[in-house]
Amino acid sequence: MLIRYWMSQPAITIQKNDSMQQAVNVMQANHIRLLPVMNKGKICGILTDRDLKRASASDATSLDVHELLYLIAKIKVADIMTRDVVTVHQDLTMEEAADIMLDHKISGAPVLDGSERLCGVITQSDIFKAMIYLTGLKKRGIHIAILLPDIPGSIMGVANIVREFGGRLAGILTTYERAPEGFRNVYLRFTDVSRDRVQDMLNAMKEKATLLYMVDHRENQRTIFRNP
Repeated sequence: MLIRYWMSQPAITIQKNDSMQQAVNVMQANHIRLLPVMNKGKICGILTDRDLKRASASDATSLDVHELLYLIAKIKVADIMTRDVVTVHQDLTMEEAADIMLDHKISGAPVLDGSERLCGVITQSDIFKAMIYLTGLKKRGIHIAILLPDIPGSIMGVANIVREFGGRLAGILTTYERAPEGFRNVYLRFTDVSRDRVQDMLNAMKEKATLLYMVDHRENQRTIFRNP
């Protein structure tokens, strides 16, 4: 899942010589919290709602409302923006973007293309949307976590059980994290299995895997079989 397919585009920007008031208006009008700052077609900084709040708090002490409005109309974006911009390339994956954002403790980053031109913005919300899509959550099916032996064909075996009971797989995720040596945790999301056949399906799965938990998103029911 590459950033280029999930980023917000086109990027909404602000010019470095625009006023703080203009930046506030752009953020409010577009319901965003991050603005790449441009100068002669190139990115030169980043402005966030945090920068705006910090500037207001530090410069507006003891001012009345008219003085405050005058102040934010005079302050330039260049005076309050963050100049050390963390950017990402459009061909990085979403998980790479998430890792970079976590490392730098930021909520979003401008996205550049192969020519170092600004082509979009990636935010936490974009990553959340991608995660929801990847896991198939919106389909409101069933989510089952299992512990499987790490041998060829083990995932195919449980996936075929889901299909045998009429299920349609919406997503399969797997990880070795928090799994014993020689095993892996597998997370299945599927739809179309009749609820009156779920127990029979689980019994069939028990022959191939250790059940950890099940969440039925349609019925909002959760069953813990074993702590992973």
